[in-house]
Amino acid sequence: MKKLAYTFLILFSVSIVLTGCREEKSTGEKVEDAVESVADDVEDTVD
Repeated sequence: MKKLAYTFLILFSVSIVLTGCREEKSTGEKVEDAVESVADDVEDTVD
Protein backbone atom coordinates (compact mmCIF):
# COMPACT_ATOMS: atom_id res chain seq x y z
CA MET A 1 0.00 0.00 0.00
CA LYS A 2 2.86 2.37 0.79
CA LYS A 3 4.43 1.63 -2.58
CA LEU A 4 1.21 2.65 -4.36
CA ALA A 5 1.00 5.88 -2.36
CA TYR A 6 4.60 6.74 -3.18
CA THR A 7 3.99 6.04 -6.85
CA PHE A 8 1.01 8.42 -6.94
CA LEU A 9 2.98 11.05 -5.04
CA ILE A 10 5.86 10.85 -7.52
CA LEU A 11 3.52 10.97 -10.54
CA PHE A 12 1.70 13.98 -9.08
CA SER A 13 4.99 15.78 -8.43
CA VAL A 14 6.25 15.12 -11.93
CA SER A 15 2.99 16.35 -13.48
CA ILE A 16 3.16 19.59 -11.46
CA VAL A 17 6.76 20.20 -12.52
CA LEU A 18 6.05 19.54 -16.18
CA THR A 19 3.00 21.81 -16.32
CA GLY A 20 4.92 24.53 -14.48
CA CYS A 21 7.70 24.49 -17.08
CA ARG A 22 5.46 25.40 -19.99
CA GLU A 23 6.52 28.51 -21.86
CA GLU A 24 3.89 31.17 -22.04
CA LYS A 25 3.91 34.41 -23.99
CA SER A 26 4.90 37.49 -22.08
CA THR A 27 2.60 40.50 -21.96
CA GLY A 28 4.84 42.35 -24.40
CA GLU A 29 4.60 39.55 -26.95
CA LYS A 30 0.81 39.46 -26.60
CA VAL A 31 0.59 43.23 -27.18
CA GLU A 32 2.92 42.99 -30.16
CA ASP A 33 0.80 40.24 -31.72
CA ALA A 34 -2.38 42.28 -31.18
CA VAL A 35 -0.83 45.38 -32.79
CA GLU A 36 0.32 43.36 -35.79
CA SER A 37 -3.15 41.85 -36.14
CA VAL A 38 -4.80 45.26 -36.09
CA ALA A 39 -2.28 46.60 -38.61
CA ASP A 40 -3.02 43.69 -40.93
CA ASP A 41 -6.78 44.27 -40.60
CA VAL A 42 -6.39 47.97 -41.40
CA GLU A 43 -4.22 47.18 -44.41
CA ASP A 44 -6.80 44.68 -45.68
CA THR A 45 -9.59 47.25 -45.23
CA VAL A 46 -7.64 49.89 -47.18
CA ASP A 47 -7.13 47.49 -50.07
